[in-house]
Amino acid sequence: MATEPDPFAQTLLARAHPPAVAEALYTERVVKRPLHIRATSPMPSVRAARRKTQNERKAKARARSALKPRPLSAAQKRALGLLEIPKAQQKYEIYEGLHKLWAGYMAEILGLGAEGGKAFVTPSSAGQQLASADMHGAIVEVVRSRCPSRVGLKGIVVRDTKFTFEIVTMKNVVKAIPKEHTIFRFEVPVPSKQGEEEKKPLVFEILGEQFQTRGADRANKKFRIHYQPDI
Repeated sequence: MATEPDPFAQTLLARAHPPAVAEALYTERVVKRPLHIRATSPMPSVRAARRKTQNERKAKARARSALKPRPLSAAQKRALGLLEIPKAQQKYEIYEGLHKLWAGYMAEILGLGAEGGKAFVTPSSAGQQLASADMHGAIVEVVRSRCPSRVGLKGIVVRDTKFTFEIVTMKNVVKAIPKEHTIFRFEVPVPSKQGEEEKKPLVFEILGEQFQTRGADRANKKFRIHYQPDI
C-alpha cells in the first residue's frame, strides 16, 4: 500500500532541522496552530455610534433643507418689485383706515382710554413706549431737516425701514424720507367720553436718527434725551 507524501511544510522543516525537532515544530506550529476568528460585525464603541447617529441626522437635515425653497435675497426682491407699492395703491384714502387703527393702538400704549385714562403724559413716562412703538399708519410731518426741501412734507407712514420713513402724501405720491438729520412731528388723538368736548391731540416730535433701527429692534433699545446741534 502506497504511503501519502509528506506535506510541503513538513518537508521544508526536515531539511532545516533534525527529524525530532522538525516533527515537533510541524505539530505545534502547523497542525495545532490556533485559528483566531474575528466577528464580521464587531460592536462599535459608544463614540462611534454617537458619531454615526449625528452624521445621519445631519444628512437628513441637509436633505430636508435642499427641498425647501430658499428665501429671496434683497436684490431678487427689488428685481421682482416686491418692495414697491403698486401705482394703483399709492392713494392717501386707502391708508386712512390704517391711521385710525394706529391712533387706537397709540392711545392704548399711552393709557389714554376714554374711561380712566391718564391725566397727562410726560416724556419720562411715555418716551420709551413711543420710541419702541410701531409707526406704520402714523401721520408724520417733517418740521426740521438739513435738506430744506423736505420741510413740510406730510403723509401716512406706509413703510418703516431702518433708515427711511416712506409716506404717502395727500397728493397720492409715495416719498422716502431719510431719518438722518430730520425731526418728525406726529399727533396722537385723545379719546373723549360720549357727549364730552373733543380734546386736543397730543403732539410729539421725534429725532429720526434715534429711529434708525427696525421697529422690532427698537423695543429693547434705550434712548437718551440729548441736544442735536447738526440740524
